[in-house]
Amino acid sequence: MALWGGRFDGGPDPLFRELNDSLAFDAALAREDIEGSLGWARALHRAGVLTAAEASSLARALESLREEVAADPGAPVKTAEGDEDIHSWVERRLIETVGPLGKKLHTGRSRNDQVATDLRLWTRRAIAELRADVRAARVALIDFADRHRAAVIPGYTHLQRAQPVLLAHWALAYEQMLSRDDARLRDALARVNICPLGSGALAGTAYPIDREALAKDLGFAAASANSLDAVSDRDFAVETLAALSIMAVHLSRLGEDLVLYGSGEFAFFEYDDAFSSGSSLMPQKKNPDAAELLRAKSGRIVGSLVTLLTVLKGLPLAYNKDLQEDKEPLFDAVRHARLCLRAAARILAGVTVRADAARRAAQGGYSNATDLADYLVGKGVPFRDAHEQAGRCVRAAIEAGKPLEEMTAADLRAHAPAIADDVFRVLSIDAGLARRDVPGGTGPNAVAAAIKAAHDRVSAE
Repeated sequence: MALWGGRFDGGPDPLFRELNDSLAFDAALAREDIEGSLGWARALHRAGVLTAAEASSLARALESLREEVAADPGAPVKTAEGDEDIHSWVERRLIETVGPLGKKLHTGRSRNDQVATDLRLWTRRAIAELRADVRAARVALIDFADRHRAAVIPGYTHLQRAQPVLLAHWALAYEQMLSRDDARLRDALARVNICPLGSGALAGTAYPIDREALAKDLGFAAASANSLDAVSDRDFAVETLAALSIMAVHLSRLGEDLVLYGSGEFAFFEYDDAFSSGSSLMPQKKNPDAAELLRAKSGRIVGSLVTLLTVLKGLPLAYNKDLQEDKEPLFDAVRHARLCLRAAARILAGVTVRADAARRAAQGGYSNATDLADYLVGKGVPFRDAHEQAGRCVRAAIEAGKPLEEMTAADLRAHAPAIADDVFRVLSIDAGLARRDVPGGTGPNAVAAAIKAAHDRVSAE
């Protein structure tokens, strides 16, 4: 069913229909289109356009249609009869049910404010679902940290061993990232939750619609302030995609760490078979495909953001058909972001930590050199001098083929005169960790407090 055509002599070319029609993907908005139509029917009744009986009849038919879609989300595509989009499908089905009364529902409404409302309703619901998935991934990270409080891994900068850190500290770093992602989604919701309905095609509706009551009916915080902006604005979708893009990058970084730490060269992690794959040629292979896809999906999600920004760039006010291209990038990004969040939580739940191998790696690479420099500072050596002397000690240890803690005090004193026999108390991993028991640090007490704080924060949210 076409919602236009009176001024046209002929029908559209089939190629134009293929280019133009959107039911194949905007059928995902069926629930929202029906929800918005229910609100609009109530608004028309309040404005005196519909009688109470007419509004009640329309509401019953729309509720029945909503139940049909809930039972079979694919119904709009399966039962299409030349419908251009989800709006025309809903209207056709309504007319089939209530007759000519169905034609009155669109009074004072345009597909421009209708689709803008539908997409905001959909995005609002999607953000709620995304935030639940983010929370589950954060809980998985916190639980991982809790299970592995004592495990130590090398911390890295430039992918070179830097200083030992608790594995729990590593996991909580990613929880912090996802916590910010959740905050961005929550903030985006404030811009999503504005109601465009009643803006008409671009100039506002000609009927005395109580737009604030309509917004309240649909669960929005307020009605939009400018009809030109309302029908053409997709900032809310861009902002949601931006939040998802940042989150996807965070998940990609997590995926990269998971891939590295599970490799033979690192061997800190062993992955659950359920989230790994093998090789069609090499029988011994166990590949971290799920973690690799956390990296790859980020490109897809960031691509959706770039797609929508490019669609919007240079559009004149107000509505343009270009805006039809807003839905598929948003739908796709939300779907894959949710998939990645759920996968990340499951991957973490199935990781076996090889604590001994990780600790041995943390002991290598002279990662206690900073502790030696700090020890010298404690002996009154200015930090810059202490840094240089510790570096000379490291060079001597490398030449001797020994770790710092296996050098003699006399050997070390040749390069750092302030060194005494008590130096070895600060060169162990545990001593180095304990020295970093400051808020936000990797010390055992600080990390234990951070785990509790993270648990409390997620529970409160």
